[in-house]
Amino acid sequence: MSKYIVSLDQGTSSCRAVLFNETAQIVDITQHEFAQHFPKPGWVEHDPMEIWTCQLGVLNELLMNNGIAGEEIAAIGITNQRETTVVWNKNTGKPVYNAIVWQDKRTADICENLIDDWEPIVREKTGLLINAYFSATKIKWILDNVEGARALAESGDLLFGTIDTWLIWNLTQGQVHATDCSNASRTMLFNINTAQWDDNLLDALTVPSCMLPTVKDSNAHFGDCHIGGASVPITGVLGDQQAALFGQLSWQKGEAKNTYGTGCFLLLNTGDERVISDSGLLTTIAWRMNGHIVYALEGSVFIAGAAIQWLRDGLRIIDNAQETESLANAANNDEHVVVVPAFVGLGSPYWDMDVRGAVFGLSLSSGKAELARATLESIAFQTYDVLMAMQKDSELQLKTLKVDGGAIANNYLAQFQADILDVIIERPHNLESTATGAAYMAGLGAQFWTEEFIQQQYRIESSFIANMPKEKREEHLKRWQKAIVRTRGWLSDSP
Repeated sequence: MSKYIVSLDQGTSSCRAVLFNETAQIVDITQHEFAQHFPKPGWVEHDPMEIWTCQLGVLNELLMNNGIAGEEIAAIGITNQRETTVVWNKNTGKPVYNAIVWQDKRTADICENLIDDWEPIVREKTGLLINAYFSATKIKWILDNVEGARALAESGDLLFGTIDTWLIWNLTQGQVHATDCSNASRTMLFNINTAQWDDNLLDALTVPSCMLPTVKDSNAHFGDCHIGGASVPITGVLGDQQAALFGQLSWQKGEAKNTYGTGCFLLLNTGDERVISDSGLLTTIAWRMNGHIVYALEGSVFIAGAAIQWLRDGLRIIDNAQETESLANAANNDEHVVVVPAFVGLGSPYWDMDVRGAVFGLSLSSGKAELARATLESIAFQTYDVLMAMQKDSELQLKTLKVDGGAIANNYLAQFQADILDVIIERPHNLESTATGAAYMAGLGAQFWTEEFIQQQYRIESSFIANMPKEKREEHLKRWQKAIVRTRGWLSDSP
């Protein structure tokens, strides 16, 4: 008798496997980090073979630690860092180059050369902006810069995939080359109106169509993984941010969530309607279930939890992320330090890839407490910018924002976010919304759970209600907006 759903959560810095029982509660989590490679400034790479070994390792560890046999698993769900690009030889199963990560900026020049002629077309067809963030120009770079890659691609010997596709290929022992609509919609090659790969965009980027995976519903059967003597179906696949939206039960039009991970991602469910943004947001596919597409507006903040990691690993002023809450509460209220963590540029709504990080308002009495507080607050300020753009585009006024991700476990950040947005912040009992969303999708795909059953399991752990005086809120926002202007102007030609 099947008793469990396993969610494989492949993130930017770690691989995790999460075990869910019959009542959709988390039983156990295994997690291991993997190496980050920075060959040149602005370049970010992962070793795809290490990702696969790491992901398989945490899966096996999870099952061994809990004494779980393959026949006890009803289904596997997969959620993944999006846009990160892998190209491999289908005959050997080996990558021809490292995975180029979503944060990587090496293809900025390729994007610049496309903008004048292709920006409106890309916007209309994909809902995206032309940017190095997405997969398309990463594929082109690999084909143009890895010796022999283009010839192999044109002969049909190379395959492309985002990380979900790479995992599916390996889990099924090379039998399935597939992705779901949510991941396909992040490549800048997928037409979200027709739900098909777009030949014109493929031609513009010189990407052979034979490299591309089959696109399935998010709750489709993606093949089987053999565990012991059992054949376990993969029945749920979602990009990480869409998985968090699904895991937060933001299933209705007008519901929104924000995930505070390495980056920060705010998604608003727009239902059947594809909303065009005039404010630097992205239109994306949230999921496709049983042939029905649900769309979303998305705002992407590139640096969120990564800014806390910078305090730990870069400046070495904290030993762990949890310290920032007590530091922020102890900071001097007369200090007005502002951090703009634009280490890899600014995402929505600015989409400024040239800007870099800055710190304003330092005095001789500024210390690690003030810097920690300002870094936490920068995450909330960036979310404010995205939400204001989102409400303008959608003409929807949010009263509640659902939140998840490791950073929002910080109560100082959660309360400050509520104060700055002037909305209620709802933090669920289960902060693992990304893994949970993939598990829910897999459970539905395997008919292990029903939608009604899932809805009955959802619980709010804490609600944070805005209590900051309006004048103080406006002072905070004014300082932030001035800091953004000055940061963006630092590299400009103007005095």
